[in-house]
Amino acid sequence: MIRYPALTLLSVLTVGSLQAQTLAEARESLQAGEYEDAARVLRTILTDDPSSHEARRDLIQALFFTGEYEASELLAREAPVPIGFANTLGEILVTRGKLDEAATAFQRSIDGNAKDALTSEVNLGELLFSRGEIDQAMARFDRFIDIYNTSDGRLNATELVAVGRAVRYLGRNNPDLFQDALRAFDEAASIAPTWHEPNVRAGELFLEKYSSTNAQGEFEKVLAVNPRHPGALLGLAKALEFDGTSDAGRVLAQLLEINPNHVEGRALLANQHLTRERYQDANEQVEIALAVNPNSLVALTALAGTHLLRGDLKRFQQVRDRVLQLNPRYSGLDSKLAELAVKTRRYGDAVSRAEAAVQLDPYSWTAWGLLGMNELRLGDVERGRAHLERAFEGDPYNPWFKNNLDLLDTFERFEIHATDHFELFLHGTESDLLATYLAPIAEEAYASLARRYESEPLLPVRAEFFPSHADFSVRTLGETGLGALGVSFGRVLVMDSPSAREQGDYNWASVFWHELAHTFHLAVSDNRVPRWFSEGLAVHEQRKARQGWGHQVTIPFLRALADGELKKVSELNDGFMRPDYPQQVIFSYYQSSLVFQVIEDRYGFAVIREMLEGYRRGETTAELFQSLLSIDLKDFDQEFEAHLRERFRAPLRGLAEIGEAPLSGSDVTALEDYVGLHPGDFIGRVRLGASLVEEQRYADAQPHLEAAREIFPEYGGPDSPYWYLAQAYRGLGDLSGAEQALSQLTQRSESNYNAYTMHADLLEQLDRPEEAADALDKAAHVWPYEIELHQRLATLHAEVGNYLDALRERAAVVALNPTDKAQALYLLAVAYQEAGDLTGARRAV
Repeated sequence: MIRYPALTLLSVLTVGSLQAQTLAEARESLQAGEYEDAARVLRTILTDDPSSHEARRDLIQALFFTGEYEASELLAREAPVPIGFANTLGEILVTRGKLDEAATAFQRSIDGNAKDALTSEVNLGELLFSRGEIDQAMARFDRFIDIYNTSDGRLNATELVAVGRAVRYLGRNNPDLFQDALRAFDEAASIAPTWHEPNVRAGELFLEKYSSTNAQGEFEKVLAVNPRHPGALLGLAKALEFDGTSDAGRVLAQLLEINPNHVEGRALLANQHLTRERYQDANEQVEIALAVNPNSLVALTALAGTHLLRGDLKRFQQVRDRVLQLNPRYSGLDSKLAELAVKTRRYGDAVSRAEAAVQLDPYSWTAWGLLGMNELRLGDVERGRAHLERAFEGDPYNPWFKNNLDLLDTFERFEIHATDHFELFLHGTESDLLATYLAPIAEEAYASLARRYESEPLLPVRAEFFPSHADFSVRTLGETGLGALGVSFGRVLVMDSPSAREQGDYNWASVFWHELAHTFHLAVSDNRVPRWFSEGLAVHEQRKARQGWGHQVTIPFLRALADGELKKVSELNDGFMRPDYPQQVIFSYYQSSLVFQVIEDRYGFAVIREMLEGYRRGETTAELFQSLLSIDLKDFDQEFEAHLRERFRAPLRGLAEIGEAPLSGSDVTALEDYVGLHPGDFIGRVRLGASLVEEQRYADAQPHLEAAREIFPEYGGPDSPYWYLAQAYRGLGDLSGAEQALSQLTQRSESNYNAYTMHADLLEQLDRPEEAADALDKAAHVWPYEIELHQRLATLHAEVGNYLDALRERAAVVALNPTDKAQALYLLAVAYQEAGDLTGARRAV
């Protein structure tokens, strides 16, 4: 028996205890995301004891999480007992794109019956799946069902996660198995509550099955303990991206600061740039990702996206061929590019890419759904329905598939009214009424835009109006909650019916003109026009069509201008695609419309057509400004901002933050005191004038409201000084002044129903029936459901000899199903007779 001196034995025990204590502290740092601190301690331990399995494992994780893949690979290769690190080495090799070596490492772990051999089994299955060997992979995954069922609860947390991962793949053939996968992750989390992977895996599964809220909950559990966990940060960024929030970029930036070599993070950022049509920025991210992993399918997909969206089809095909060499059955590239095509309004490309995806993998339910939804967007309803039904059969968890199929079931309640250039798809309860008004507006808009753009889209244009905003939202996005009023897919327009909104919410005729303008922009540019350009130009077209139509200047817009919170022209696309704050989208509509007002005033409209044609050729906005306007885009940024500040100099001065004006309805004395101190304050003047009008002190109100009008004459909001001036003038008996105030207001506000009807009342009192009829016609463009309005219009049009317009109004009365239907039909017959249509008169009665 060998005897050691007591002091030597005590030293060995002390060193071992200190190492264990230090290892525990390092692991605590690792679990908290303090990777650099953990790595420093772990390196010291490994230097002293290269055989420490725990220190090596934890150091590899710290280096892996921070993107030091080469160093982590070296540590795994140098392990004294290689079999214990074979799986870890394989995972690192996959991350670096060394797939053959990774497969060998996983097989070595399995053959050697390593502790994590079951994880190696699922890793090898995933590797086979990612290389297109789907049948072999699925056979491996299928064995995990028996492993779980025969385990009698003896599986540890890592084995349960392996089961969950395998069963998740099996869910592509049997969606019920997704619940089993989730159960395995939950069991793993309960066994190992300090291990983060089960929560991250559960979050990924929730997100895959469209439950962003539950996914975020899982990721946030991890981040509450370790705010720098790369997997949880990536998952949270994806979930926020799924929800369409701007926070996704912030979280992604945090991830890439921790791990600048995170390939999937770089690919996600590249895709964000692509949706913003920032192709060079996207390409830079792809290059970083491919330097880490030249075989990354997600990075190569983003690279293919840059070429496709730029119109470089040769390079796109080269990258796609490279991807299919890596995985001959990889549908993810074409599915992802179909999604990108939708986000950049290239719906025909979306159909083409989705068709390619389902040819590669007929079990890609995502691709079948993308195919069906985009066929619907292009007006191919029957094919779209068939493909959506196939998608939903394979993926019944997808809410977009279900919502669209439910909506399609209601299409039998709609009617189609054909005109020369349109199919008007209108709900049966209001089709006769809306067709009466919509058909002439549609044809007028078509003729006007065809002249301006010297081009015509594919015909017929299908215009769908939904009396339920939720149905409109489903038709456009696949889910409820869309805040827009209309969407153009090219030859298919989808809009809220006026009945989907409250009275005065919007001017349906103006919005129709806007959406039809998009149809022309997409046709001329071959769907390559940037979002900001098309939106701004469409608003510009609204204002060209009718004075008062389109977005108008608002107080919040001017405050944003004053505070420097508007996008530069060169960055306006971000104002739509990645706004910094919710209102920035609305501001960007108005701001971009002013860009086209400036361009058309300076250069004429022909240059705008040429710019659209330039986008068709693949030219960038900066190139088009330089070649067609002879100005650098950055210089235009500065000129345009100076233009805005000069144009709105007076109201900007009147909205200066002098102090907080008392609210409307406050004590009039307080408002008078405030205005006395700040006579140039626009809001103070309006609030005082409004309060005085409410007290019927019209003479006292008049000078304050006139002063407000002089400060900000372009303002036509609901609290415009013109509105209160009209009431004050009318109260003083000045009907002409009241009429002029309302005329000014309706030239600045397209949807103020009460202003239109009040204006008509005054015009009738002033014996100006033709102008009164015009005012009521404008009111019908806001809310066409008032029988009395149409009765008044019929009388006014007949009075001035506009018999065809009178006929339209009598038909509208009948369509609204009045109480005295017989009388309405009789008056309709009279209108036909007065219009010279005796056949119609006989048919009416």
